[in-house]
Amino acid sequence: MSLSYAECSARERLAHLLDAGSFHEWLPPAERVTSPHLAQLGVPSAFDDGVAVGRATLGGQPIFVAAQEGEFMGGGVGEVHGAKLVGLLRRALRDRPTAVLLLAESGGVRLHEANAGLIAVSEVMRAVLDVRAAGIPVVVLIGGANGCFGGMGIVARCADHVVMSDMGRLAMSGPEVIEASHGVEEYDARDRALVWRTSGGKHRWLTGDCDALVEDDVAAFRAAAIAALGAARPVTPAALEAEHALLAARMAALDHLPDDAPADDATALWQALGVADAARVPELDVAAVQGLRPA
Repeated sequence: MSLSYAECSARERLAHLLDAGSFHEWLPPAERVTSPHLAQLGVPSAFDDGVAVGRATLGGQPIFVAAQEGEFMGGGVGEVHGAKLVGLLRRALRDRPTAVLLLAESGGVRLHEANAGLIAVSEVMRAVLDVRAAGIPVVVLIGGANGCFGGMGIVARCADHVVMSDMGRLAMSGPEVIEASHGVEEYDARDRALVWRTSGGKHRWLTGDCDALVEDDVAAFRAAAIAALGAARPVTPAALEAEHALLAARMAALDHLPDDAPADDATALWQALGVADAARVPELDVAAVQGLRPA
């Protein structure tokens, strides 16, 4: 029987994704390490500040893991939330687990703690790259209802591996932010089909922004995470040049669309990248889309 990853809380994901009974949490709710800022603003706090961190095993391999709770302030990163992530990553440099697993679900920086949150996200990015440089792979799973946006969207793309479900969303700016900045005519945040076409798991898979596309099922995420263990991808000049080439090719494809290209930007991009029958992508199941990514 499948279990929806999107419908699980952070701790439910940890319980079902990791080896049974293996998760040992650091700074659990009983420690009551809360944000120093929210209470001053009259905003309710969470005793874990919206993220659970600790050690566990996955497929018998020792890992460090963090899971963001989307139900608390949309998984927003504040000072304590970010410090817990940074502490986890720095401890990985000392203890050298097989991998670090980040179960990301976040709208980005917590606006109530804007400056502290921005600093925290930058420290998380630096720590992720330090862990990668040490040869320890960082694997990000994205499939929660809040998606992975803002600073955490950048953090995800700093990782070795990104695993997404077709329900997941990944982008720098969330739909509401784009709409607020450029107007509903530019981007209608209420248009669910548009949002998933431009930031959803299928789109990220077809454009090469994620490494595995899976069903909205905890077991599928577990299998993909196990497959990524031990497969570090060092950050090298060659790797950066390959990434730049990928982005340049994507821009070039959009700059030279034929006159009969689809009006929808995402569909036009898929077609330009060589995806067969691009207009049908939104209605296809995950297995069908997995076979469509251009070589």
